[in-house]
Amino acid sequence: MTTDRKLSRRHTLGLGLGIIAAPAILRGPAHAEGGRVVVGTWGGDYARLLTKNIEDPILKPKGYEVAQDQASDGPRRTKMVAEKRLPRGTTDIQGLSAANMYEMNEAGVVETIDYSKLKNAASLMPSMKYPYGVGHIYSGKVVVYNPKLIPDAPKSFKDAFDPKHGNKMGIIDIQYQWVMAAAAMAAKGGKVADYEGGKPLLMEAKKAGVRIYPTNEAFAQALKNEEIGIGIMWKARVVQWQNAGINVQSVAPTEGLPMYVSGFSIPKNAPNKDGAYAYMDAMLEKSAQENFAVDMGYNPTVTNATVAPDLQERIGFTPEEQKRLVDLDYGYIAQNDSALKEWWDKAFKA
Repeated sequence: MTTDRKLSRRHTLGLGLGIIAAPAILRGPAHAEGGRVVVGTWGGDYARLLTKNIEDPILKPKGYEVAQDQASDGPRRTKMVAEKRLPRGTTDIQGLSAANMYEMNEAGVVETIDYSKLKNAASLMPSMKYPYGVGHIYSGKVVVYNPKLIPDAPKSFKDAFDPKHGNKMGIIDIQYQWVMAAAAMAAKGGKVADYEGGKPLLMEAKKAGVRIYPTNEAFAQALKNEEIGIGIMWKARVVQWQNAGINVQSVAPTEGLPMYVSGFSIPKNAPNKDGAYAYMDAMLEKSAQENFAVDMGYNPTVTNATVAPDLQERIGFTPEEQKRLVDLDYGYIAQNDSALKEWWDKAFKA
């Protein structure tokens, strides 16, 4: 795979040539020490919590001015690649999933992380030290079910996709990569480097009447209305739904728990790389990590964070379950994503 690998069509569709232009608020000089740091991030709660737990309490007192460039990850990744030829990009640090950090590394647009510049790297979990990015928070894919509708508690991904559930099964469209990974694990006993084995299982679920929802929020609404009773989701999101009063429980599947990792990478042409490293170090501070666990239900990526036992039981994983956490094969996804998405849209969803 070359460093100029094109982004998939769904990431670039509808994006005009003007994507490389940054809003006026994002322009301006950066300084080697302190100064302005431009953060590419999703909007919503995540952006708000970055401000609440990292930017205001840790970085501002040190003289950093943080500007958030909020957009979904597709347009932000497209902009990173479009800006590759520029000596100075428009962002200093970018929030991305582990899969998308891998993709941007393959595109040749992100720095190799110098962990000697992060004092908090000593507390960072080894699995969160990517060569091209740093893990901020993580959760695992679990089976979620309504005990009222599914009285026999599921134990595995295979149980979640069992045709006996008929149209009480639900699947989230935007999570097709993880759904296919879970199906492959159910069919092949834990492999995430080949999704072919899971396709027949998904097709059986389709024949049984599985419902497909466009977003996480639509899936949650269906659970709340008891339109569906079983599916798969991040454990962190399940905790949020429980907090909102939805009658759901979660189970760590026997086949393993694919991880979702949200992290940060630094563009090679970032104007303020020192500021980017300062931002990374701040996000790994004990206080910031603990507050994200409370506010968002995701697990800390540093070992010195203290999470209350009752919260840890809800968001975390037992030592035995931790052994079953698995990262997806990002190389496999990057090489096969277009074909996987085509099968998903034309065979499974059709």
